[in-house]
Amino acid sequence: MFDLLIDFELYTNYQNLITDMKTKLLFPIFLMLVTLSAMAQKPDSAKIMVHYKFTHVRDTTKRDTPYTENMILMVGQTASVYKSYDSRLQMERMKKQMDEIRKSGTMGPMNFRSGGANITPTEIFQFAATNKMVRKEKLLNSYLIEDPYPAINWKISGDTTTISNLHCQKATGHFKGRDYVAWFCPDLPFRTGPWKLCGLPGLIVEAHDVKNDVIFKFDGIEEIVKTAPDPDAIQNGVTQQGGRVMLVLGADDNQDPNLIALPANGIKTTQKEFDNLREAMRKDPQAFIQSAMAGMGGGVRFNRADGSGPQINMKMSNTPGPVINNPIELPEKK
Repeated sequence: MFDLLIDFELYTNYQNLITDMKTKLLFPIFLMLVTLSAMAQKPDSAKIMVHYKFTHVRDTTKRDTPYTENMILMVGQTASVYKSYDSRLQMERMKKQMDEIRKSGTMGPMNFRSGGANITPTEIFQFAATNKMVRKEKLLNSYLIEDPYPAINWKISGDTTTISNLHCQKATGHFKGRDYVAWFCPDLPFRTGPWKLCGLPGLIVEAHDVKNDVIFKFDGIEEIVKTAPDPDAIQNGVTQQGGRVMLVLGADDNQDPNLIALPANGIKTTQKEFDNLREAMRKDPQAFIQSAMAGMGGGVRFNRADGSGPQINMKMSNTPGPVINNPIELPEKK
């Protein structure tokens, strides 16, 4: 997950700051990307939030220490989104910290961190009404990649079980190189489930592959209760205090955590283009960050000739990625 917090002085005219920064050099690859247009899907309001304990044996040489993460599935009438619950809590803590700093009137330098804790930046949107699946990836900005909508040939058996008072039925199916066992609840008529699993006549409550390398274990369900937004809370990742601005680069424009909607500020791209961006980030993180910020009207230490302008302090920590010799999606055997 990549999120950047910045604290800087405003120019006398903030619009001049934006104009100046947009003239700075960008990576050519950023110019190849276009903002979301044709990928737009009708938003939906979540009715329930389903919690899963996700376990994945990424490294088969270390089966005793699998990757684990708390995930959630936000489910609406015609759409759903699967994402990291740990990431959601992290962002809530970050916004709370920003709110406290804003109210205290003492804005200092903020830190940028990439990598580290078990946080999945990927979010998977399913739009059942249009048979569309869109994956949202984060590299400072949000990038939207359309994936083929899964057509899993499920075989429903007569086996049943009860999972946390939910009456479930068994189904088996092959998807992305793995054979899965799924337990779905006909009483919850949502044709969706964790990750990319979907297409059963009821919510997929639990699922695992037959080797137990990939497990989506049910961890609770909540009915969504709508609450009024806090008028004093951070909006759109921006807050102002005493002529200063604090930005959260990578924050989406959707301020309703229970709205299932693609971010309007998302950038439509392809997997190949996104892989190129990720490689550019790996090779030169500092230059990548500067280019990404310039593309959205920000920057790293852009000054006028007289030395005035924004002063940005940034710290960055990068940790090596994990060994993954057993990806969740395996090549199909020929």
